[in-house]
Amino acid sequence: MALTDPIADYLTRIRNAHQANHRIVEIPSSRMKRSITEILYNQGYILKYKFEDTENGQGVIKIALKYNADSKTPVIQKLGRISRPGLRKFVPVNEIPRIINGMGVAVMSTSKGVMTGKNAVAENVGGELICYVY
Repeated sequence: MALTDPIADYLTRIRNAHQANHRIVEIPSSRMKRSITEILYNQGYILKYKFEDTENGQGVIKIALKYNADSKTPVIQKLGRISRPGLRKFVPVNEIPRIINGMGVAVMSTSKGVMTGKNAVAENVGGELICYVY
């Protein structure tokens, strides 16, 4: 089965792992997924991650999911895809959305690499809105 949208698959695997209360989720690797994983880690949405190589050369990303210590609920409340292969969503720097009034993170692909919406505003670059997390 060929995947038409690997980023949507990445987000769905994280959502499903949270739903099943898994501690660790394994996802096939790509440069874009690695960048998104690093952003999730830097923003405090995941505990830790590890990039591992496989025989086929693609590699795999192992993500340790983060749960609230008291309520045992996932730290990531919602993960959503914005731009998809069938409908790309590009925004200029002055139209980058604020997710839940700045509480969430918009992940963007810009000419200066994959970054959060806040960083894109600071760098004064627009780009493709990949997904949001809160």
